[in-house]
Amino acid sequence: MPTPEQFLKPEVIRQIKRLDLKAQFIVRGFLHGLHASPLQGFSVEFSEHRKYTPGDDPKDIDWLVYAKTDKFYVKKFEAERNVTGYLVVDASGSMGYTYRQEMTKFEYAICLAAALSYLMISQQDPVGLFVFDEKLRQSLPPKSKRSHWGDILAVLARCRPQGTTGLPAVLAQLAAFLRRASLVIILSDLLCPIEPVVEGLHRLKHRGHDIIVFHILDEAEVRFPFEGMLEFVDPESGQQLSVDALGFREHYLRQLRDFCETLRKECAQARIDLVSLDTSVQFDKPLIEYLVNRAARF
Repeated sequence: MPTPEQFLKPEVIRQIKRLDLKAQFIVRGFLHGLHASPLQGFSVEFSEHRKYTPGDDPKDIDWLVYAKTDKFYVKKFEAERNVTGYLVVDASGSMGYTYRQEMTKFEYAICLAAALSYLMISQQDPVGLFVFDEKLRQSLPPKSKRSHWGDILAVLARCRPQGTTGLPAVLAQLAAFLRRASLVIILSDLLCPIEPVVEGLHRLKHRGHDIIVFHILDEAEVRFPFEGMLEFVDPESGQQLSVDALGFREHYLRQLRDFCETLRKECAQARIDLVSLDTSVQFDKPLIEYLVNRAARF
């Protein structure tokens, strides 16, 4: 059985660990924005005192302060600064594709998942994991221990992309399962009908979750660099399609643009973060760029 270190090559592990140094302040800003949002934790800690005003709960009066000052003060509390994150990783058959890149889309997603979980755990924020194809296949409950990072990588290292994509049904399951507002990070090529995916994202958002979608495509899926007569095989259904690349390219790229534009508009309308990636770009660069942009908004 492969270890996480074998699955993620040493240079990739080094990249992930360097992110912690390169992004210390960026990540604090990124997570501060989440902490300040409706995703605040559900336990509280003491913040400061303020004068009692009619309507305040008498149970919040600090009687020790009253004994010293003969004045009523109440304790102000704030939510503990913890964000519970869930990584939702697509392990369907199409994620196993690569044309000429060293990493498949699934391996690329693992690098992103490893980096995000490492950064969040380093900030003491608990992170959980869901892996899916046509349905949820693997899961880990959220934890913030350093050892949990190895657990996450170990689960992902054992997964092999297979089966069809059931993202809409998985999003519905998550909406029913996640009782408390959380950070939901989806890593997928989203190669399924767009309407039910958008509906599922909106349902999750309506439940109060903060959502980040990393839309991962192979370089060839973005640029269509093929020539001549080709036979494509759908890795999930096995369906075959013979096409002339020259005649098909314009139609394909137009369909892809329409898909991505619909996704972009729907995510923007629902205040869902969308990060579009292709596997020819080293994963740490777009991640840092996204974290910078996100932190700047708060």
